Amino acid sequence: MAGVDRESGRVLDGWPHVVQSVNVIMTTRLGERVMRRHFGSSAFSLLGRLLTADHIVRFFSVYCLAVELWEPRFKIVRVIPIRTGVDDIRLGRFAFAVEGEYRPRGHLGDPTPEGVRRVGFAQSEASLIGVSA
Repeated sequence: MAGVDRESGRVLDGWPHVVQSVNVIMTTRLGERVMRRHFGSSAFSLLGRLLTADHIVRFFSVYCLAVELWEPRFKIVRVIPIRTGVDDIRLGRFAFAVEGEYRPRGHLGDPTPEGVRRVGFAQSEASLIGVSA
């Protein structure tokens, strides 16, 4: 499945397109798109809250649910917290990586995985970084 890079306007295909799609899903509020009100994630409702273990687990579950619903080419296997130090939590820094199976033909109904890939998210960068594992 090919798409368009949001920054350069060039054709984007494969794993980079999946990373961009996950980024779009996570940065779109529910109800934001006029013709697709149910598209996106409810992660914005968790922003601005204290970084407690309960809120972090809620964010992980919101993230996993949104990706499961809207990106058939990536199946999440595990979530890995990266910044877990006391100072990071106190300063509101938040980063994690999501490891999962890359399914290049998942949008066609073929769940055959091509390998394990990793997507990282850092709050300070406010974007996703696609990293092959």
